Amino acid sequence: MTPGQDSGLFQGLAAHYERYRLTYPQRLIQRVAGLLGLKPGDAVLDLGCGTGMLATGFAGLGMAVTAMDPEPEMLAATGTAAQAQGVTVTAILGGSQELTPAMGPFRLAAMGRSFHWMDRAATLAMLDRIVAPDGGVALFHDAHPPVAENGWFKTLCDVQARYRRGAARGGGHRRYEPFLFASAFTQLDGLSVTIRQTLTIEDIVGRALSMSHAAAQSPDREEFAAALAAALRELSPDGKFTEVAEMVAVLARRPSKTRE
Repeated sequence: MTPGQDSGLFQGLAAHYERYRLTYPQRLIQRVAGLLGLKPGDAVLDLGCGTGMLATGFAGLGMAVTAMDPEPEMLAATGTAAQAQGVTVTAILGGSQELTPAMGPFRLAAMGRSFHWMDRAATLAMLDRIVAPDGGVALFHDAHPPVAENGWFKTLCDVQARYRRGAARGGGHRRYEPFLFASAFTQLDGLSVTIRQTLTIEDIVGRALSMSHAAAQSPDREEFAAALAAALRELSPDGKFTEVAEMVAVLARRPSKTRE
């Protein structure tokens, strides 16, 4: 996310984001750290940190984490989460436009569901300047496989589409590969962890209200929440659902002749 373009998109959403968004399993964070060969004390940047899901995860492995976000409320939530987990995170208010050549060097620049809000080519060009030669960029996201248990997810998307106003801001959730292959970070490795969990109507509505199009200032926010809850009750009168979600990380590094 970039303050100049997208600040305010998540204003007032930190509490919903922290409570209802899918978190990244620690074993996925550990696999990224292991593949890159991170060691305690290595510098990690969490760019567009949100409520600190990645920042606290890497800090828990002993990394020296810098967390950046253009939304003060999100950055404050990261600090609260770090304190609760007993880890140290350095917080910087700002987004990709505030990256400078004087920052770093970082062994890893991680982004969780934030890369699509940025000028992706410009961000990767700057990261090439501040990520160490043996470092990398990790892009984290989640996906819902088209299995029967995820039928509720189509209902969510259908209701969201009815209430989404205007064109989407940012670049949309397009594939990462074209941007990475046009950057210095062209060696790609995909890592994933698939989870299965029970959800309630409150969980699904809460997650929907954590998303940018349902920002706190949206005039349709309450109407949207009521419409989604009604559609979900029609789908499952007992209000119980099962979620199958794939938590994904794409680790991008500069090519090396010594790396397989």
